[in-house]
Amino acid sequence: MGFAEELKHECINNWDAAINHPFVDQLLGGNLSDDDLRRYLVQDYQFCDAFTALLGQAVASAPSLSSRLVFARVLGAFASDENTYFQDCFNELNVAEADRTGPALGTVTRDFDSLMRTALSTRSYPDVLAVLLVAEWLYGDWAARAGDPEMWPAATKHSEWIRLHNNPEYNAWVTWLREEFNAVEPVNPEVRARVTETFREAVRLELAFFDAALVPSGVPA
Repeated sequence: MGFAEELKHECINNWDAAINHPFVDQLLGGNLSDDDLRRYLVQDYQFCDAFTALLGQAVASAPSLSSRLVFARVLGAFASDENTYFQDCFNELNVAEADRTGPALGTVTRDFDSLMRTALSTRSYPDVLAVLLVAEWLYGDWAARAGDPEMWPAATKHSEWIRLHNNPEYNAWVTWLREEFNAVEPVNPEVRARVTETFREAVRLELAFFDAALVPSGVPA
């Protein structure tokens, strides 16, 4: 068992609760309400800046050119495919420009953004990888529940979010990211403890973010 698998095992209850969350069930079933999808996407879009910066820091701090190039390719894809999905959904769901660029942030959104920026500020490759790995691996796990594409919901606003996290390229990226994280497992006890806590907190916040998406208050808790 590698470092990544060890950390996932330590917080498996929150992990499983996230990938089997009612929000995910409804998305996969194609019956997620527009209000809940809108609430989720508006808040999730606010992570794009910090997530892009994390990928950039991974390019800067990676130990080899081959690793830098992987992150550079992912950064380019993130800036195109995923951003296009957000904009298309915002248009379909009639999301006002102010809610796209400067909505009221829920507590979970602020906490997750803070975690990303804290990891970013360390300029430490393992810290950055911890946040990226949870975000990508956990999403790959819930999207894998969708099964074959012919079983996916008909509406593009649902099926495209699944496709972005369930395709051969994405799955290969998650596998590579997990192997990369294992390869730079910290030896220093202080760094290892910090990276471990970052991983655990990221999993906790992923679950809390799904919880918040189903809170009909207009702004997630």
